[in-house]
Amino acid sequence: MDFSFQLYSARNFPPLDDVLGRIARLGYRQVEGFGGLYSEAESLAASLRKHSLTMPTGHFGLAQLKDTDAALKIAETLGMRYLYCPAIAKEERENQPDSKWVELGETLAVLGESIRRRGFGFGWHNHAFEFVPTASGRLPMDVILDTASNNEWEMDVAWVVKGGHDPIAWMKKFGSRINAVHVKDIAPAGQNVDEDGWADVGHGTLDWNALQAAIRQYTNARYFVMEHDNPSDVDRFASRSIASVRTWNLIENSK
Repeated sequence: MDFSFQLYSARNFPPLDDVLGRIARLGYRQVEGFGGLYSEAESLAASLRKHSLTMPTGHFGLAQLKDTDAALKIAETLGMRYLYCPAIAKEERENQPDSKWVELGETLAVLGESIRRRGFGFGWHNHAFEFVPTASGRLPMDVILDTASNNEWEMDVAWVVKGGHDPIAWMKKFGSRINAVHVKDIAPAGQNVDEDGWADVGHGTLDWNALQAAIRQYTNARYFVMEHDNPSDVDRFASRSIASVRTWNLIENSK
């Protein structure tokens, strides 16, 4: 299994080319991009080739996606197969009625159809806000997935937990549409405050042994993307996390 690395985790540790070299030496073969990197797509593509890395997936903000031709040109330059919309602005998601989430779902559905016609895949990447009920009691995550029923889902497992939900239950419900997952971990309460409460994978509170088994059983995930939203040491995060997930195959083989 090839593990990917979300480059947002390294945004505070330039230069990026050096980070790419170090994570490649650790054994990563893939990376995932995010919107802030795409202004120099050609040079980024050259760095990826230099370090024998690929970028099969990438995050694009909603405004970037609405300029679909430009977004797909970036995706083509970087060799992406799937584009994910990762969030919307805070003021657009707080205390919104169902109709606003339906409107977002409809926008995502139209974008998805356009992107798929061009030979790419498209889906949503969740945070925790989609699991806060609206005034009617509906969950925005359900509205988004029901309204844009042909789109896929990159599940950020830790954000589902932060949203107060059981990710395995959601895998059972929407697993056929989950084609990628973010692999991240949550520190014990009160710990890693300087890292916004996140932890290196396998060094937090999530039972990743059980989670990875459920991902394999219930979903169509092809991409396992390591992420830490605010590591104080990106090399520590990258090395400890890939060491943890490499034990997964050992666990599977021992069954």
